[in-house]
Amino acid sequence: MRSIWKGSISFGLVTIPIKVVSATENHSVSFRQVHAVDEGRVRYRKVCELDGEELSGDDIAKAYQAADGTLVQISDADLGALPLPTARTVEILGFVPISGVDPYQLDRSYYLAPDSGAAKPYVLLREALRRSGQAAVAKLAMRGRETLALVRTREGEDVLGMHTLLWPDEIRPSEGLAPTEKVNVRDAELDMADTLMDTLGSVDMSELRDEYRAAVETLVNAKLEGIEPPSPGEEAERGGRVVDLMAALEDSVRNARESRGEGGGEATVTDISGGAGGGSGGAGGGKSGGGRAAKKTAAKKSSAGGTKSTDKKSAAKKTASKKSTAKKPTAKKATAKKSASGKSTSGKTAAARRRAS
Repeated sequence: MRSIWKGSISFGLVTIPIKVVSATENHSVSFRQVHAVDEGRVRYRKVCELDGEELSGDDIAKAYQAADGTLVQISDADLGALPLPTARTVEILGFVPISGVDPYQLDRSYYLAPDSGAAKPYVLLREALRRSGQAAVAKLAMRGRETLALVRTREGEDVLGMHTLLWPDEIRPSEGLAPTEKVNVRDAELDMADTLMDTLGSVDMSELRDEYRAAVETLVNAKLEGIEPPSPGEEAERGGRVVDLMAALEDSVRNARESRGEGGGEATVTDISGGAGGGSGGAGGGKSGGGRAAKKTAAKKSSAGGTKSTDKKSAAKKTASKKSTAKKPTAKKATAKKSASGKSTSGKTAAARRRAS
């Protein structure tokens, strides 16, 4: 990969020559503007707004607009002469826990590769950061401006990474954006939200794909081949006003289970959205109320199922007993008949012998 910046990391009195390589690339879909009649490219031309003259790159200069609107032209030579210690240096200012960095400040991501002769100090800094579990906050001048940066290790890799950071005053305040009305979220609703989160499970980030880009590529290929583009499948209606939050959560859990092939079983928390109140001991109770209600319901179902099963087994035993009882007299009668028949035969034989004698 081609480096976009060269300089060195200043780690106290230790200097580490490095090359900065972009760690990301943009794969988003882009379109060209064309003339609809003949597909000629539409170009933008740089024109001076005062005299209407079209300008080339050599005719264009940089200017800084002062607070009163005055424009002050500044050349590259002026910028190069600025007394900026971070012009070619990633100056480490200190260290912070990685968890202590506000994600809103993260801007662009880069890899820092060691330049020639920098292997030993590079590995030293990498292992020191890895063992401490911290990241280095630094300053550097890149792309025409000085910026904050975060130098850190990446799990499972032996390369140092760097994120450029926005300055604290570049993060807009969030006042006035949160809901202003009073909202009461019941424990049962939180329990159902937890169930939905557990059902959706964790995400393997490496398996995520840009489906929109794939759909656009399929559409373009179909047009190139002169065939009918594939028709979009039916999508479930999304959005709209949520009337029953609990029902929406239960439907979400059911849909998530069905999409995983687990079947659309009932949710584990009873829908009590029609009840009043929201305390843990009232009708809107969560683990102490809704949870117990769910357990009682399950216990009743289990008990009912067990009673039915017991009744069936008892009926089966009674039927078998009756059949067995019905069969036993028949067996005794047959034995008696055989015995009587045997006695009669033996008696006749004895009488015949007497007469013969």
